[in-house]
Amino acid sequence: MPGQRRGTAIAMTAGERDTFLRTQPVCRVATVGPGGHPHNGALWFVWDGTALWLNSLTRSQRWTDLDRDPRCSVLVDDGGFDFLRLRGVELLGRAEVVGETPRKGGQVAELTDPERLFADKYMSGGPFRHDGRHGWLRLLPERIVSWDFGKLRA
Repeated sequence: MPGQRRGTAIAMTAGERDTFLRTQPVCRVATVGPGGHPHNGALWFVWDGTALWLNSLTRSQRWTDLDRDPRCSVLVDDGGFDFLRLRGVELLGRAEVVGETPRKGGQVAELTDPERLFADKYMSGGPFRHDGRHGWLRLLPERIVSWDFGKLRA
């Protein structure tokens, strides 16, 4: 994966990035919509250290867009009104469907860890619940860019 060329002074280390991605609750997924127009929507996600896992409605604009063109950009950010608190990670790549669609709970070895991570993060450690409306998308990033403007304080 190519490294970050600009903004290296404010780039997160790999450890900082992993912690950030594991603890943030919401990402924004940008896809290529009909006619090439962008579509952007918020979504829950989990990061396993290598891939970003998105649990998305299979009858959504996002799913339709990614079925037609798997390229996407995912933004996870944090901050507020204080410039020096702005932090974020952008992951770019191609999303791929993993498992049955929609997901009804059949045994899929590749989904054991993402579903456990998702349940731990959003379901207070309870079991992952399959609703027959969502499916899993995996983004193996081709490029990751990060920033933490708090590093400018030093």
